[in-house]
Parts: sequence; structure tokens; C-alpha cells
Amino acid sequence: MSKRAAGSTAKAAAQIVKLIVPAGKATAQPPVGPALGAKGVKAMDFAKEFNARTAHLDPGLPTPALITIQPDRSFTFELRTPPTSLLLKRAAGITTGSGRTGSEYVGSINVKALYEIAKIKMKDIDDVSEEAMCKTIAGQARSVGLRIVS
Repeated sequence: MSKRAAGSTAKAAAQIVKLIVPAGKATAQPPVGPALGAKGVKAMDFAKEFNARTAHLDPGLPTPALITIQPDRSFTFELRTPPTSLLLKRAAGITTGSGRTGSEYVGSINVKALYEIAKIKMKDIDDVSEEAMCKTIAGQARSVGLRIVS
């Protein structure tokens, strides 16, 4: 194959990096610096924009970011909702989950709180009913070690 043919068919694709960064506290230190620096993106540019966009959230709240890096090293990112286990633990007022899922309970959560968490998490997922999302959240609550009460 000639060089011309090989070069015309090869197209650089965008790369996606997933990070969980504390809201308002992004820096060029790990995990941001090494993950983006390896892709040729200036970590401080990301950190400044991330901190500005998460200023309204609780400082330090773990916030997932989906970063799309273009071949020219420009980037865009989308913020996601905090991890479900964190939301469940906050709602139940606990700091750690159960070490023995299914046999040891460390707290309880009511159905209303499950629905509130489901509403928050539905921002990240399309084409899922609220009822299905609640069932998923309830399953995660059980694996954290929470008992579901009415």
C-alpha cells in the first residue's frame, strides 16, 4: 500500500478519559495531571474550567467528569452526578458500607430517599424509567449494607 493511501484512510479519533475529581479542588496533581498530560492536554486548563463549573457544588464532593480529547489536543468535558454509593451513604448518615453484603446491615434508608437519589441519577442515563432506576438504586443500597424501610 502506498503512503498516500495509508495516510488518507487513517483518521485520528477523539479520546475519552473518565476521572472522578473533588468539586472545586482540581489541580495538576494526580489523578488529573498524569491522565491528561499523557494525552497532551494541559492539566491546569482543565482544572481551572472544572473548578469554575463545580463552584456551586459542595467543596470536595467527588464529581465524575467525562473528558473528550480531540486530535488537536483541545478538549470538552461533561460533568456527571456523584457516585450512587456516596449518595446512599449520605442519605443514610453513614461513612462506610458493610464489609459483608447481605448479612450485615449498617443503616437504613427509606423509599422516599431512594426516589430522590433516582431522580438525581436519571440525569446521567437516558431511556430508563424512574421505577427501573429505583430498583437499581435499591439493589445498590442492599450491597452497601442498607436496609430499605417504608
